[in-house]
Amino acid sequence: MNSIRVRLGVLGLALLTGFTAPTAASAAQAAPSPTVEEQRLGRAAPQEILRRSGFDTAAPRLARALEGARSYGEARRAVTREGARLWQRAVDRAQGRGPAGGDLSRDDDRPLYWARLGMTRDVRTWEPEFGLTDGQRAALLDELERASRGQDAIRYPHGKGIKRILLTGFDPFTLDRDIRISNPSGATALALDGTVIETADGPARVETAVFPVRWQDFTDGVVERTLRPHLPKVDLFTTVSQGRVGRFDIERTNGAWRGGFGDNETIGRTETVPVSDPASQPQWTTTTLPYAAITAAQTGRFPVYDNTSVTEIPAGGTQSVVRPDGPTPGSTARAGGGGDYLSNEIAYRATLLRDRLGLHGTLPGGHVHTPVLQFAAGNTTEVTDPEFVRNRLHIIAQVRAILKVAAEAS
Repeated sequence: MNSIRVRLGVLGLALLTGFTAPTAASAAQAAPSPTVEEQRLGRAAPQEILRRSGFDTAAPRLARALEGARSYGEARRAVTREGARLWQRAVDRAQGRGPAGGDLSRDDDRPLYWARLGMTRDVRTWEPEFGLTDGQRAALLDELERASRGQDAIRYPHGKGIKRILLTGFDPFTLDRDIRISNPSGATALALDGTVIETADGPARVETAVFPVRWQDFTDGVVERTLRPHLPKVDLFTTVSQGRVGRFDIERTNGAWRGGFGDNETIGRTETVPVSDPASQPQWTTTTLPYAAITAAQTGRFPVYDNTSVTEIPAGGTQSVVRPDGPTPGSTARAGGGGDYLSNEIAYRATLLRDRLGLHGTLPGGHVHTPVLQFAAGNTTEVTDPEFVRNRLHIIAQVRAILKVAAEAS
């Protein structure tokens, strides 16, 4: 590993399609330092999670592949291959296929998160002899992110007679508050990817992807790039994230506002959600999930609420107010039902994309907030415990039940 981080070479001009020799006029660009998110890897809990799942081998495997790469093209192929391998390995582990790799519960989403960060750190700090431009390094990191999150692996079977469901989850977050945190939405994505739910109307195939908790990725359009090819072809979609303690929420309304809370890079953004064509951007979007049917059904241990509350600045006003029954005409968004963080934003972006594709009246879609995944009372140091695992399994099972109800009611 040390050798791939210290070698310096001349700058290569090869981009996605060409592999030309470097020119003397271009100087090698130094590799950047690890990010704030990647720097957390050195702490004890992430290392224990990786060791107890067997995922501590993922980053070294990519490092060896990069060490053997003799061109940008070879490096890109290695990054794509190892990223996809990591995603599939995490899905297989969550669904009981192959070796567990350790004693950590199979339903755990954290091995994927921390292993990916080890891999992105290696790509970010790699200094090959043939040199990398900033653009090439960024492209490698983008390819690794997409492949290791399942964003480019969404595939549905051809033919009729099967419904298509698309579900998204998130990475763990607020890690400086508790480095041990797991995100049940990410765990749900791993548990359900590629599975079939039997409904009263026939089978429904679920495909999933996971998104980062980083404002910049959303600004760069990662949500739209991932979802746009699939929304016109699916029968139902839902974005999922962790919400409040002890309850599920079906979020009725999403707002076009970022409230400034720090992301996994400890960066905060306070602004209108940046989207393409801002002149036509609405302040609010709404769910088209069958929320009445979902909240009326017995889907599991936790209560499920139709959450209609928002925070707005009323038309002509200057101060924000909470509206328990949704926004008033002409108001400016300050929080959707799901708040003003990235869970609200992914819901806003996904439903805005639905509407801009002309699918509002035909495609059920919206956001589901899961309960907070809690450790057992008194556990402040251990990375897992039986109650923690039980809570996560119950949340996963209940999301699956909610999807079944939604598919049957749509």
